[in-house]
Amino acid sequence: MTPVLDAAAGIVAAFGAHDTAAYFRGFAEDATFVFHTTTQPVRSLSDYEQLWYGWERDGFRVLSCESTDQHVQPVGADVAIFTHRVRTVVRLDGTEQTLDERETIVFHQRDGQWLAVHEHLSGVPE
Repeated sequence: MTPVLDAAAGIVAAFGAHDTAAYFRGFAEDATFVFHTTTQPVRSLSDYEQLWYGWERDGFRVLSCESTDQHVQPVGADVAIFTHRVRTVVRLDGTEQTLDERETIVFHQRDGQWLAVHEHLSGVPE
C-alpha cells in the first residue's frame, strides 16, 4: 500500500530531521502512543507534544532516523498497520546515542489522508 508507505516515510523523515511541525502533522489529534521509555501511555497528540517539548527543554534532539524492514498490513479499506525497525541517533544531555527500536504505527484514512492513530515503540532485545 504505497499511500501508507508514503505517510510513514513522511513521519520518519520529519522525525529524523527534528521537524516537529511536519512530524506532528502525520498524526490524528486523537492518536495514542506507547513508548518503552515512558511509564504511562500517552492518550492524545496534544499530550505527546507537551512530552516532546519537555524532552527538548532537557536537551533532546533527533539527529537522524533510518527505517528498515518495513511491512504494511491492510485491515479493511481505511486502516493499515505499518511495522518497521528504526535506528535513530539522538542527542541527550549533550551526548549522542544510537537507538535500535521496533515500531508499529496504525494508520487510518480520514478525508483522503492516511493519519497515524496509534504508535507503539519498543526496544530491540540485545
